[in-house]
Amino acid sequence: MLLHSALIVDGSGAAGWHGDLLIEGERIAALGPALQVAADVPRRDCRGLVLAPGFIDAHSHDDAALLTAPDMRPKLSQGVTTVVTGNCGISLAPLVTADPPPPLNLLAREQFRHSTFAAWRDAVDAARPAVNAVGLVGHTALRLRCVADLNRPATATECEAMAALLDEAMRHGAAGLSSGTFYAPAAAADAAELLALARVAARHGGVYAVHLRNEMAGVLDAIIEAADCAHAAGLPLVISHHKCAGRAQWGHSLQTLALIERLSERQALGLDVYPYLAGSTVLREDLADGLTPIRLTWSEAHPEREGQWLADIAAEWACNEPEAVARLQPGGACYFQMHADDVDRILTHPLAMIGSDGLPHDRFPHPRLWGTFPRVLAHYGRERGLLTLAQAVHKMTGLTAQRFGLKDRGLLRAGAAADLVLFDAEQLSDRADYGTPELPAAGLTAVWVNGQLAWAGGEPHARAGRALWHRPG
Repeated sequence: MLLHSALIVDGSGAAGWHGDLLIEGERIAALGPALQVAADVPRRDCRGLVLAPGFIDAHSHDDAALLTAPDMRPKLSQGVTTVVTGNCGISLAPLVTADPPPPLNLLAREQFRHSTFAAWRDAVDAARPAVNAVGLVGHTALRLRCVADLNRPATATECEAMAALLDEAMRHGAAGLSSGTFYAPAAAADAAELLALARVAARHGGVYAVHLRNEMAGVLDAIIEAADCAHAAGLPLVISHHKCAGRAQWGHSLQTLALIERLSERQALGLDVYPYLAGSTVLREDLADGLTPIRLTWSEAHPEREGQWLADIAAEWACNEPEAVARLQPGGACYFQMHADDVDRILTHPLAMIGSDGLPHDRFPHPRLWGTFPRVLAHYGRERGLLTLAQAVHKMTGLTAQRFGLKDRGLLRAGAAADLVLFDAEQLSDRADYGTPELPAAGLTAVWVNGQLAWAGGEPHARAGRALWHRPG
């Protein structure tokens, strides 16, 4: 297939240029201003359209969605061709349980049946998902498997058991370790426990992705804790969905980014961010402070309340917000905690890549699940001019591939995997919002995954994704 006369934005951060790209099998065979090919090679006229590497979601929770909804519409419809799973300490493997506690219940409850990372990877391949998957191993999943009392640090024996499971995962293609000490099942983990596991991932050339212990008043100390662990272990750090959450922290991104820049001088360090003022996670009474607007995304006890504001629910029930949260449990919500200036500052920082942090199993999800990538290009790029087209694409492709060691993804070059997205830069936009969160993007023309047409005409086509093996070196 010859893609003819596109504006080629190659993912490196360099300005686009007009030319052709030739796909042969699963690979990009050639690029050039005017490629000469045989007359029988199919052609597609791409004049007026942008051709870029398929977007890489640096922060997803698609571990189970790859198995339960392998057409992956929320991601494919916005140009995503690869998702990084297992974030925030939350991964399906290596854990078998019928009753996953928060925050693991953000994933599909019935899918915690993979006792090894290799078993999950094989299940992904058997499901034939529409996008590729990069797997991290969650520290919380390891803790639930190996630690008898989650209210204390792991013992030496328990650390050895977790390390053995992580070593197995890394030998079978996992890209690294993630942790989420913000959440109760991992909050008791100490520096020694985290360092022991980070060293295992480091031996295999992996990364360490961290949901910080605190993204509010203690955010600076939490950044230092994560960075010191990664530095001591000798592996790259990714700070997950970096934010300054809560009104008292608004404006503090000036300090957090200055600290991150200083730390990046001594160690490999990056961060991911989503382009919204609200986060989304499980329902927590401690986050219902009466100041933060909170919108329910799911509730097992009161599913009829999904999509409603917590303040309205509490008023109708004649109780305070923490009491309403207790009655709605288990559940999840959007928390409008951030200031636009902080989001702008973080998102445009050179170290920041784009991750949706979308929660595909929420019944009334945050719009980031469907809208993250077109929103960056349209709202932050075309409409506000905070990013050039080349810069925005780089944050979604080449930078992310570099951080996660994806050597043949994220850049348009001969020999690379033919993961591609074709779109109209003037028409591309996110349509999902908090009221109607499951609308696909506008302006996306086509997506190819491993050389096969995966999305066109607003509909999925071939499912050509796979679990990608991380190979160090």
